[in-house]
Amino acid sequence: MGGSHHDHSGSAFRWSIALNSGLTALQLAIGFGFGSLALIGDALHNLGDVVGLVLGWGADRLSRRPARGRFTYGYGRSTQMASLINGLLIFAAGAVVVVEGIQRLFQPVPLLAAPVAWAAAAGIAINLLSARLFGHDHHHDLNQRAAVLHLLTDAAVSVAVLVSALVVGATGWLWLDATAAIGVGTAVSWSALGLLREAVALNLDAAPRHVDLDQVEQALASLPAVLMVEELHVWSLSTSRTALTAHVVIDPLQLASEALSPDELLTLARGRLAALGIRKSTLQLESEAIRSISEKPRERFISD
Repeated sequence: MGGSHHDHSGSAFRWSIALNSGLTALQLAIGFGFGSLALIGDALHNLGDVVGLVLGWGADRLSRRPARGRFTYGYGRSTQMASLINGLLIFAAGAVVVVEGIQRLFQPVPLLAAPVAWAAAAGIAINLLSARLFGHDHHHDLNQRAAVLHLLTDAAVSVAVLVSALVVGATGWLWLDATAAIGVGTAVSWSALGLLREAVALNLDAAPRHVDLDQVEQALASLPAVLMVEELHVWSLSTSRTALTAHVVIDPLQLASEALSPDELLTLARGRLAALGIRKSTLQLESEAIRSISEKPRERFISD
């Protein structure tokens, strides 16, 4: 199943890179040739798409390499770094378009609407097709979600460019192209902020958004013979893999009355965690009696 998932994501990245590279070249040529800043802005965002997709694809491949040497957790964190860089690229591209749009408001440039409209329509089709290639798996992988966000945002950008080109062609209002560019740039930058917040959080080892920490703690605390759960830590090994460590305090007598061995309790615990999307877990079982003995010297030392 894992190999099939990675083959699918790799194919989606490859096709999306190829389609968006061709689209970028087409839109830049028409944007400069026929004077549409909004289309140039769309093309620059598409160029960001290509760079972001290349980064995402590289990180996706790197994350599959086995752990070795100093990299004892493997290379999964590379997908989080790619998401962060992608977010910065999207935000920067939007900011550049806004600045250029403001300048163009005061210095309108003649615009030939028909070629611009056709290029924008091509942008809508290609970006929606590229996003569709990733399927539904991207919801559980921030790296792929960043790529899909690139593509869907640019499809929306292309819609704005298409509408503005049609209206300019019908009315001759050249200022509308610059206004559309400003709106496009603002929307692009705004869309990047949520991605940036999540990427920064994951790089700081925050628990992923899809993990409900209270639910995780309750799943462990409700196990047979468990008295309490302490030192619970949940973080991302990559944008698609989640890890957990915890100390689980148990009552050995109750565990024996349940006819469960410690290994069976651990198996049950890991099954519950896997159902919550956490497949990498390290659990330390402690009995209350042993814990109280081990803590006494430390308590005496502190009181001294």
